[in-house]
Amino acid sequence: MAQHFELHPQDPQPRLLRQAAQILHRGGLAAIPTDSSYAFVCHLDDKEAAAALRRLRGIDEKHHLTLLCRDLAELATYARVDNRQYRLLKSATPGAYTFILEATKEVPRRLSHPQRRTIGLRVPAHKVTQALLGELGQPLLATTLIPAGETEPLNDADAIRSRYEKLIDAVLDAGACPMQPTTVVDLSGGEIALVRAGAGPLAPLGLD
Repeated sequence: MAQHFELHPQDPQPRLLRQAAQILHRGGLAAIPTDSSYAFVCHLDDKEAAAALRRLRGIDEKHHLTLLCRDLAELATYARVDNRQYRLLKSATPGAYTFILEATKEVPRRLSHPQRRTIGLRVPAHKVTQALLGELGQPLLATTLIPAGETEPLNDADAIRSRYEKLIDAVLDAGACPMQPTTVVDLSGGEIALVRAGAGPLAPLGLD
């Protein structure tokens, strides 16, 4: 049964964040709010939890999972970033963007794209997401909370809890999210390639 945490969206309660972090450290799956939509998340280093995350979404190993990072310094631990890429990332983070970059050796091979050795990374702006990442002290593995076989993310925490209460371990409820997926940009090929236009505006990327 999924544990329900009702969090203030601007000033989340530390006690509840600690409890949610403990669930994730134990290998649990959680639904959390972000600045684009709700997301399924799990501990980065838990192989079984990552596999469960993929089953829950109905996606295979070729689908990029995303690392939610606290800041650019943490992001650079898990992705190879040159000076040009860093300037671009700095102009667009934190925000509703996912960047596909070449993974470093810090990323378990099972989490990166099997052929390209790339990984999706982002620095979210949502205060609850940031506070949870701070409590964990490391990135979270994430995927947009879109039910398997559907195209739109779920936006209501009660509906998420009702639908997944026997499949996940926690729901962090901070009210509605924007219900729009992130803007996805592939930086792994040397040039900026727009994969998906979403919540993040294109102007900071020079793509408007």
